[in-house]
Amino acid sequence: MIIDCRLRPPARGFLNLSLFRDTERTKRMSRCFGMPQAPSTAQRSTELLLKEMDSAGITMGVVPGRRAYPFLGGVSNEDIVAIMNDYPGRFLGVAGIDPTNRQEALDEIDTYVKNGPLVGVGMEPGLLPTPMYPNDRRIYPIYEKLEAEGIPLLLMAGGGNGPDLSYGFPAILDQIAADFPKMTIINTHGGYPYVTEVLFVAYKRPNIYICPDMYLFNFPGWQDYVTAANGFLQDRFLFGTAYPFIPLEEGVAHFKNMPFKPEVLPKLLYKNIATALKLDLPENL
Repeated sequence: MIIDCRLRPPARGFLNLSLFRDTERTKRMSRCFGMPQAPSTAQRSTELLLKEMDSAGITMGVVPGRRAYPFLGGVSNEDIVAIMNDYPGRFLGVAGIDPTNRQEALDEIDTYVKNGPLVGVGMEPGLLPTPMYPNDRRIYPIYEKLEAEGIPLLLMAGGGNGPDLSYGFPAILDQIAADFPKMTIINTHGGYPYVTEVLFVAYKRPNIYICPDMYLFNFPGWQDYVTAANGFLQDRFLFGTAYPFIPLEEGVAHFKNMPFKPEVLPKLLYKNIATALKLDLPENL
């Protein structure tokens, strides 16, 4: 079994994102990671994606809603629920929220996660029309609710998560994790390029899970991620492709060929994300 921790399918509102509006741009991004473009991306086909998931052995993908500035585009939580209903059992939805509209964000957490089918909340505050740092105190009431309700947070903190690199500096993640020690934080983009720094933060803060997703593939620093996953982070390291940037079959093959210890692979591929998202999976998998 494999659960992809960050997968954006070519369906509904995702088709309006820059990822699928400009597939030539996405292809160039894939080449940066030494990867070809998946046929499902080029053809903007969810049916092809499902076949690629099956060929790669990916049972489910975690699909996040998005609130971002106009070029990137957004995906509503209604669309995330609809995608789950369109393809039962294949996708796990995460509610995307806009922390600049706090009351709306709190209401959507209640509607779509606490009282709905989605399994977590996702935020990319540095990508909003008016960028925010993830530790902006205006976001703290949202973190307080997530901690109180036991709802996991997927926080994009790394990669291009803001107008400059300061938005992904791991000291920000460290502060949030310290201020909300009972909130599960899944750090997508794995704090890149601050690899050793974010790994030390995860060493300090047991409520942080690390998902480097596309930055694990043929990018400098991958060896440090592997070292951590083989050791202290083996229960909090997650597999993800950031599809459509990393094609699924090539991504899974590449991941399995990396020097992970055989005994930790099941944790990395599905057990850890099941724990982080509180999924009810059979124990004999």
